[in-house]
Amino acid sequence: SSTYFNCQKTKYTMERANQTEVTEFILMGFSLQTLLFLLFLVIYIVTMVGNILILALVVSVQNLRTPMYFFLGNLSCLETCYTSIILPRLLSSFLTGNKTISVTACFVQFYFFGCLGATECFLLSAMSYDRYLAICKPLYYITRMNDRFCLQLATGSWVSGSIAMATLTVLLSQLTFCDSNGIDHFFCDFTPIIKLSCSDTHRLEVTAFISSSIFTLPPFLLTLASYIHIIAAILRIPSTTGRQKAFSTCSSHLSVVTIYYGSLIIVYMLPDTNRLRSLNKVFSVFYTILTPLVNPLIYSLRNNAVKEALRKLFARRSHRGKQPLR
Repeated sequence: SSTYFNCQKTKYTMERANQTEVTEFILMGFSLQTLLFLLFLVIYIVTMVGNILILALVVSVQNLRTPMYFFLGNLSCLETCYTSIILPRLLSSFLTGNKTISVTACFVQFYFFGCLGATECFLLSAMSYDRYLAICKPLYYITRMNDRFCLQLATGSWVSGSIAMATLTVLLSQLTFCDSNGIDHFFCDFTPIIKLSCSDTHRLEVTAFISSSIFTLPPFLLTLASYIHIIAAILRIPSTTGRQKAFSTCSSHLSVVTIYYGSLIIVYMLPDTNRLRSLNKVFSVFYTILTPLVNPLIYSLRNNAVKEALRKLFARRSHRGKQPLR
């Protein structure tokens, strides 16, 4: 048995030696590159301008210095980073035709993508809790949602997102990749990466499941519970005008939550088959590219306070521009 074991070990070592270790991946991405380049370029510009504008309004306008807009500013900052993790690299590949990405750069992209995604889950749950207190517990709102507590929620969201991906990325970087290096996706996501590994990925997959259960499921359930209580409270309001006014304060956030979690659940709950892989890529566009785009649009078009702040800002700029030179 000892001789057999040594022979098997020698055979395994020779097989590994004959394999070429992968140093870079190829992101297969999409076809129709010229059309998608123009489309994604416009999306990236609008996303950056919209989120930076909302962040500037939250920081500079006195009327927007409330817990709700404090979290909105954090969300806009996050979306600015989130879209910059994926879109510039994708636009570059469309423009140059170079789809390769080094293994290290792929892991870095995966870490920040996952980190910001987990942080967004926590921020959305903090925003839903803010709306829950404002509608269901208005007497406790001012004392509970003070500056210190809001800062703790925001800081906890960012720190939790960072912790969520640290262990997973370290384990992922220890995998060996050989022979095949084509990632059937437009960015470095977990499942497409581990499919290329020639190492045992069981421990990594278990870790990923536990990590997602700890860092994604609780904020989702908190968000869901908050809106169940919010909707129940709104339905108990006797007047139609009162119901509309109460719902208008959380409708923008509810729209964002629905789009983000809806596309996220579809992507990670659908079975990973060849037939559904293209559909997964399409829905991945929703939560990685379109959600950062629609956030500022939803909050600016459906929020009276933000619209009023924008109107005053442009009116002030216009007035300064018309002043005669001295």
